[in-house]
Amino acid sequence: MEDRDKIQLDVSGLKFNKDGLIPAIVQDKKSKDVLMLGYMNRESIQATLKERRTCFYSRSRQELWRKGQTSGHIQKVEDIFYDCDKDALLVLVTQKGVACHTGQWSCFFRRLIDR
Repeated sequence: MEDRDKIQLDVSGLKFNKDGLIPAIVQDKKSKDVLMLGYMNRESIQATLKERRTCFYSRSRQELWRKGQTSGHIQKVEDIFYDCDKDALLVLVTQKGVACHTGQWSCFFRRLIDR
């Protein structure tokens, strides 16, 4: 088993918000593109670690959802980091297909500042 196959994360030290969620920034490991932002709870983190694909908590549906469950555009988890305050995650993935439900590669395709 390679080191990358031994993903483990001690969630006890993480700081979840009042709803039990923590933001998870998803980044393509190869291109370094930021693909999306989702929210995870303890259960979705454990599912992500076990299945090696991203699983989030849907705030609108109030349930777990696995990225690509219906579209097939899955995110294979390569690594997970947490920030210095322990209140945000960075999930490095290999993206299959597109990340955004609009069909864009990344959810961050709209510019706020006019160049």
